Amino acid sequence: MYTLGINAAYHDCSACLVRDGEVIAAAEEERFTRIKHGKRPVPFATWQLPFHAIDYCLKEGGIMLADVAHIAYSYDPWLLLGERTGRESIQIPLEPSAHKSEDWMSPWDPLFLSYIVNAPRQLASGAPHHIRNRFRGVSHDGPFRWHFVEHHLAHEASAFLAAPYEECAVLTMDGRGEKATTSYGFYQDRRYKRLKQVNLPHSLGLLYESVTDYLGFLHSSDEYKVMALASYGKPEHLNLFREILRYKGEGDYEVKNVNWAELLGPARERGSEFTRHHMDIASSLQVALEETALEMVEWLHAQTGADNLAMAGGVALNCVMNACVRDRGPFKNVWVQPAAGDSGTSLGAALWIDGQQRGMSQRHWHMNHAFLGPAFDDKEIEEFLQQAKLPYRRAANLSEDVADLLLQNKVIGWFQGRMEYGPRALGARSILASPIDPAMQQRLNQIKDREDFRPVAPVVLEEAAADWFVDAGYSPFMVFVYDVRPDKEDKIPACRHVDGTARIQTITREQNAPYYDLIKAFEARTGVPVLINTSFNTRGEPVVCNPRDAVESFASTPIDALAIGSFIVEKNWQG
Repeated sequence: MYTLGINAAYHDCSACLVRDGEVIAAAEEERFTRIKHGKRPVPFATWQLPFHAIDYCLKEGGIMLADVAHIAYSYDPWLLLGERTGRESIQIPLEPSAHKSEDWMSPWDPLFLSYIVNAPRQLASGAPHHIRNRFRGVSHDGPFRWHFVEHHLAHEASAFLAAPYEECAVLTMDGRGEKATTSYGFYQDRRYKRLKQVNLPHSLGLLYESVTDYLGFLHSSDEYKVMALASYGKPEHLNLFREILRYKGEGDYEVKNVNWAELLGPARERGSEFTRHHMDIASSLQVALEETALEMVEWLHAQTGADNLAMAGGVALNCVMNACVRDRGPFKNVWVQPAAGDSGTSLGAALWIDGQQRGMSQRHWHMNHAFLGPAFDDKEIEEFLQQAKLPYRRAANLSEDVADLLLQNKVIGWFQGRMEYGPRALGARSILASPIDPAMQQRLNQIKDREDFRPVAPVVLEEAAADWFVDAGYSPFMVFVYDVRPDKEDKIPACRHVDGTARIQTITREQNAPYYDLIKAFEARTGVPVLINTSFNTRGEPVVCNPRDAVESFASTPIDALAIGSFIVEKNWQG
């Protein structure tokens, strides 16, 4: 039985294909259209479905849309429409923003919800011409069965049905769903029960978004930059943020609606200089978030008594907060969905409906890697390199050859195997470099046109992780930070953040053999089982997906070499 999951309501639209409880493929639409986040989270973009990601997932499964038994869409419009209207009509003003309504949180909500209700019709008839064949033979009512899955239930399922636990507490935190912004639950004996939820307008995600916007970044996109900036400041405004974000007890919190300019002065203009004031604001927000998250997990642990915690939702991509929950919270083990943001809801919705249809008694899959996207074989890659008229060579031993280049302090575009699902590059579509030269962080930020304060992250052999990072172990998804061991600081200065931490990825050979072998070869030359791993893209661009994307990114940046499949392309190399 095939189940197709779709996320399209807000941003990071994506698709996921599940066959009898096993995830076959999952990918974000942005990787195919080259539009960051797939689209902006605005109501009049909700009609856009992730057709290219769906097409890829179906292709990976070797099926057509007509072969899919169930479609799970990760938003349930009837949770809002059922309170306000019947199932046949809804009033949409010609100029929604000119007609404020007490019935809706936003005047655009009727249009937003109407597009979602019509998603089955859009899927059946709206596919782009060049991929339409895979969508033939269906109508809005089948042969598949359509399911609207509550947004936060999709987040929750992406955690407890992917985590390596048979029993766990579940916490999701994001900007907004239909009503919920935060949810708590307990997965036990193959059953899931939601214990509590926090509803709009109170939202940790929307609070972080609003400060992101105030600091001159793009909201629903650049929140991770605020997290990085926070390490440079001090929580001088923490008391103010404690008044704005107040934990009420019993898992509840409230967020006051405030005017940041009145409280903290004029907003930073995009592109202007960062001041100590901006850094202190970011730091204060981050500490307030961490304090609240700790109160929340303490309550959840008291309710469940569980040893394990699984987390999802966009706020769970805050790796500094995650480390705080791991180190200072009550749970023995914490697992975070690598696609914790909205892109992961397509996976969660698909797994949930699959489980509901088959019965939750059997579970034989969990997420030990995120390599769920498209791959390209050497024949396809070489044909493109020849078409592009690029000089290249076939590596005699890829890991050894690339390790030699890294030893020369060269920056490598690394394109190998199936693309990652989620926002992190994890060794399939990565830019790799040596962490030994302190100047490498700034060099990589220049290559990628990133802000100077942004850190770069390390990948480390799992068996060596604890020797280099304090208390580090299994951490394959770059969702936690760890302190760099003091005796190793001068050996990997380029990937140590200003606060002494690093957002690590651990790797085993079973997870990704070429990636592991490369790091092993670098260790043999340097004694350092660590590389810098950052995403293979530049500012404003999605991570590369196919050989053309990789070559274009390589050719338009100061990256020194491209390791793509079995081939190496170097700038100024004459074959």
